[in-house]
Amino acid sequence: MSSRQAAMVKEEMERLGVTSAAVIPVEAIPFDRELRKSCEANRCGIYGKNWACPPLVGGIDELIAQAKGYDTAVVFQDVYRISDSFDIEGMQAAAEQHKELARKIHRSPVKPKDSLMLGAGGCDYCERCAAQDDEPCRFPEKAFASLEAYGIYVSQLAEACGMKYINGVNTITYFGAVLLHDGEKA
Repeated sequence: MSSRQAAMVKEEMERLGVTSAAVIPVEAIPFDRELRKSCEANRCGIYGKNWACPPLVGGIDELIAQAKGYDTAVVFQDVYRISDSFDIEGMQAAAEQHKELARKIHRSPVKPKDSLMLGAGGCDYCERCAAQDDEPCRFPEKAFASLEAYGIYVSQLAEACGMKYINGVNTITYFGAVLLHDGEKA
């Protein structure tokens, strides 16, 4: 593991304002191909309509293999206060804040170009994904998929990182990660 590169990415995440971050080997990440069934249920309404979401992002076995091709993960979490467990507007505002923070991490010059950025939920960089018009992604360098799309079991990932998945009453927590190769690649 390139501890220097991972430490630099973690420090950048902390500078940008994540609640917490941890460095773990990719081999410690809990993958579960059955998570794809949640996407297939299409509860979010974008299954098959977004390049960064299933099934268009790729087959689950292919994505798990891709993620396992990296050596180190820098996992981050953001915890947001909401008024109560029915505060849908607060949850949506928190999700937007998290997405903006994840985008800043993704754009950071500290993050190596050959790394893999994963966030929470599907890509919503464009108001309407080009996939809905049978066109290629307009911003492939800016788009990134979710941890779940790659079969990462987020509650178990939190545990593996020493983080809490649930952070108390009237909070919502979002996770993301940057996967890195060994060495000092940039």
